[in-house]
Amino acid sequence: MDAQLAVIGLGSIGSMALWQASRLGGSVVGFEAATPAHGRSAVGGDTRLFRMVYLGKPDYYPIIERSRSLWAELEAETGQEILTPTGGLSIGTVNGRFINGLLETARANGAEHRVLSREELAKRYPQHNLRPDDCALYDPRAGVLRTDRAVSAAVTAAQANGATVLQNTPVDSITETDHGVVVTSGDRSWTFEKVIVASGGWSRRLMPDHLKAVTETHRIVLTWFVAQDATQFSPENFPVFSRLYGDRSLYGAPAVDGVTVKASVDGPLDGRGRETPDPDSVPRELTRREIEKVTEIVTDFFPGLIPTIVRADAFPDLFTEDRHPLLGWLDENSRVYCATGFSGKGFKMATGYGHIAAHEALGKQTIGGLDFVRPDRFKIR
Repeated sequence: MDAQLAVIGLGSIGSMALWQASRLGGSVVGFEAATPAHGRSAVGGDTRLFRMVYLGKPDYYPIIERSRSLWAELEAETGQEILTPTGGLSIGTVNGRFINGLLETARANGAEHRVLSREELAKRYPQHNLRPDDCALYDPRAGVLRTDRAVSAAVTAAQANGATVLQNTPVDSITETDHGVVVTSGDRSWTFEKVIVASGGWSRRLMPDHLKAVTETHRIVLTWFVAQDATQFSPENFPVFSRLYGDRSLYGAPAVDGVTVKASVDGPLDGRGRETPDPDSVPRELTRREIEKVTEIVTDFFPGLIPTIVRADAFPDLFTEDRHPLLGWLDENSRVYCATGFSGKGFKMATGYGHIAAHEALGKQTIGGLDFVRPDRFKIR
């Protein structure tokens, strides 16, 4: 054996799995096709939203709780500021499906939150142009994550704990044998007891056919705008936000660079819906329709932003058929563990997912209640 464990892909989840595995004392090797936090991966785009008030399955809440603690541990271990507290706003129609769904999940989880009326919202956060029937859920524990810094910190911490990192080493194949898993890159090969596949949009190349059939690589578009008064949109004054009104959906983050505000379309039309078969050839330029769509919404929602896109980019991520991750062994006898398919919403919980993957791959105890993310839910059809 070359090592006990290999982690393939050192992006959002793989970097955290490598860090967590290195803390457990096992021998671990990380494979990265380019370099950690490279600009073409799903890590790209500087920031991601962290929220405790989460729309969807209550089953995610223990992972979010664990993730928040682990972000703090990564900061303490590396001396890096990764999660900047800002609070978070979810804005929608009073008694609408969006707000009611958030309330239902928050109450089921016991997540701290406060409902803000339109009047309270307008007074506290005048940056938002509100409709008469708007209200918001305020999440006091939300914030903004620095993606590049997080991944780099996790990889550096893992190396300090003894992990080996192989950069510019794209994996061509993984093959299970009676004794382990053979990982091949070009004319080189290594053998490990177990392997974690965490290569995001590139994971399909290493998956069995029945999982390829229920996954797609999608293109995620991010856009930034300049504020007329940057102080209004600073992390101290402008919480991370998501907003839904009719068919318009937008999310974003404050001006962490002191200049530009992230405001991106979130929805099946453009934000997360465009399939990209080849993650190496994701179209980075926005189409005219995409530019018009996001500019129209930003002009409507934020009169304090200059309605011209000053920066835009696009990144690949792997989406599953049911939009829940693939987290677990390929099957009960496999030595290959999946940590992929996070469907455009994995980074906030990256430390938690990395913790689960590393602990389970090394035979350690972790949290329960994870049947909804197990790969075997997509049995061979």
